[in-house]
Amino acid sequence: MSVPTTLVVSTSDPTPPYEQLRKQFTDLIHSGVLAPGDRLPPLRQLARDLGLAVGTVARTYRELEAEGLLTSRRGGGTRVADNPPRLAKNDRRQRLDDLATNYLHHTRQLGVDDQAALDAVRNVLG
Repeated sequence: MSVPTTLVVSTSDPTPPYEQLRKQFTDLIHSGVLAPGDRLPPLRQLARDLGLAVGTVARTYRELEAEGLLTSRRGGGTRVADNPPRLAKNDRRQRLDDLATNYLHHTRQLGVDDQAALDAVRNVLG
């Protein structure tokens, strides 16, 4: 698997890089972008591609494995688990709130007012 272009680690975000990656992989798995059995990039490759330390990516993979989202086998790489647990309703709501907060943060950095930000969401929803 090549690294999805959606994986981004922001140095201006106070969230630790491993946590930024963990959240992004969780979203990709729960949305179906990464399907059960999909192979993730090797630690060193992903670290190099994102400009991170190998230990940072290793921590991300370990935490995702502990959550039951990934499986790792020596020589077999790291893959999305066959039956990853689904997000609980409260967790899904929290992630939605987190994503909305992140969106508003970016719109404000652009100097966009709240009405324009809402209009953009309505436009995308069609």
